[in-house]
Amino acid sequence: MATTQDVSVGTFIRYNGELCVITEWQHRTPGNLRAFYQAKMRNIKNGKSAENRFRSGEEIEVVRVEMRPLLFSYKEGNNLVCMDNETYEQTYIDEVLFGDGVKFMKEGMEIYAAFEGDNVIYAEPPKQVELEITYTEPGVKGDTATKTLKPATVETGASVSIPLFINIGERIKIDTRTGEYLERVK
Repeated sequence: MATTQDVSVGTFIRYNGELCVITEWQHRTPGNLRAFYQAKMRNIKNGKSAENRFRSGEEIEVVRVEMRPLLFSYKEGNNLVCMDNETYEQTYIDEVLFGDGVKFMKEGMEIYAAFEGDNVIYAEPPKQVELEITYTEPGVKGDTATKTLKPATVETGASVSIPLFINIGERIKIDTRTGEYLERVK
């Protein structure tokens, strides 16, 4: 058994019989009270977030998970077929494990998957992707002064809000966790 000192962001733990990943982990010492750890964690099966406080030094069941990079090959039904670059073994991963970031993924992207034995329990798309704009209303010269946004469709079919000065055919960088426009790629 591990203690609270062995846990950090990204650690997989078993909490109330469910497998969870730690998304935030803070040590707090409020005034004259005892120190504790404030944790935000996401349930792997249903994707729900939960918060909990752990006493300093409390025992926590840490689950050993192997993270491996995989190459996204193609989509088949509700599964994404990914290939291991070393063994060329194909793995079917349910698209629900990727969350909202799945709509920004295209073939050939490298993703990370967590394995417990031979089962995929967690998957994450790349944090940032570069995609081409396939449709948007044309921009007008001089529209760079304000922070006004317009809707656009990218090559994967997802919709994203972009600045007025970006046109069809340009490449942009998108944050897959929030779905927000980051910058124009030159």
